[in-house]
Amino acid sequence: MTTARTLTTVTVVGASLAGLHAARGLRSLGYDGRLVVVGEERHRPYDRPPLSKEFLTGDGDPGEGPGRLALTDPEEEAELDAEWLLGVRAEALDTAAGEIRLTGGRALRTDGVVIATGATPRTLPLPRLDGVHTLRTLDDATRLRAALRAGAARVVVIGAGFIGAEVASSCAALGLDVTVVEAAPLPLVPQLGEEMARVCAGLHARGGATLLCGTGVAGLRGSVRVTGVELTDGRVLPADVVVVGVGVRPVTGWLEGSGLALEDGVRCDEGCVTALPNVVAVGDVARLAQPGTARTVRAEHWTSGMLQGAVAARNLLAGATVEPFEALPYFWSDQYGARIQYAGRRASGDTVRIVEGAPADGGGFLAVYERGGISTAALGVDRPRPFMRLRRELARAPQPAGR
Repeated sequence: MTTARTLTTVTVVGASLAGLHAARGLRSLGYDGRLVVVGEERHRPYDRPPLSKEFLTGDGDPGEGPGRLALTDPEEEAELDAEWLLGVRAEALDTAAGEIRLTGGRALRTDGVVIATGATPRTLPLPRLDGVHTLRTLDDATRLRAALRAGAARVVVIGAGFIGAEVASSCAALGLDVTVVEAAPLPLVPQLGEEMARVCAGLHARGGATLLCGTGVAGLRGSVRVTGVELTDGRVLPADVVVVGVGVRPVTGWLEGSGLALEDGVRCDEGCVTALPNVVAVGDVARLAQPGTARTVRAEHWTSGMLQGAVAARNLLAGATVEPFEALPYFWSDQYGARIQYAGRRASGDTVRIVEGAPADGGGFLAVYERGGISTAALGVDRPRPFMRLRRELARAPQPAGR
């Protein structure tokens, strides 16, 4: 592949939030060569967070296509001047030939590549029955939305992570009987720590859903359509709709044999650059090195995907890493009428201190995680303004070693 300074064609593989921002970054930095965007879905880039929330409850656009979820409009698309290859899947990357092989046998010559293929839902070894859903794409959400309106009364959500909790919240808001099954003793402990995870788990009961922890799924009942979920503790939960939300895995199968390092994502340096300077990765698929540590991190957060695009574009055009990605991790989740916001780099062993509000009262609060007297992260529930102020302070402050 040619050097980045002589790029004539850049291909963004993944018509996603991260891919779109990489394309925007390339154009804003003056790249005026051929720009191709390959997307496995038939849709232009759209916003995913509403899919588990207002889209399901009926407040989102009910029409065909992204509608109000669209991240671009015709005017911006004209300014991007990109070739959109939608409904097309990348099947292989041949770095020696400088080609991406697409479905249908087409070979796309390219000098630079932005990998933005994101992630796909993990599945469980369960029979394929009608009424069993995963949620990742607009088409997934459209099918689930239709199922929830087709007379469903009882919903079982498998997995109490953020997506599972948001789906459960939406189903409860629709007046459905909702049970959430979580194999771990408590959900979200890796992200929030045990104390705060316990507080957030209480939102399920507050919202009218039943949370069952410490038990797994043994199987499904039903022949053609699901009628129930069998748990490993022997219980059977009646179900008209089942949503499996047990995490995601990065979409990297098409990169096998490319020479890129694959390790639960595409291994990159701190600037989203792979071992090949003409190949960068962004979003859920990118596993970035953390400066000053031996750690690598793959962030499945909207904000990271958005911000990485500009950094990756700059480094791709430079042919080397001239700018690291240093944004403070941030995510939010809307559950049962409460907004959860988190920013920072909490580590096991960090202490947590409530600085505003009282979680025990069931209301909003603001908490700070600390290590050696230094704030490392913040968690807010229904405290948007003080949380954002604390987030800005964390972004400016030096972080303790070993983050």
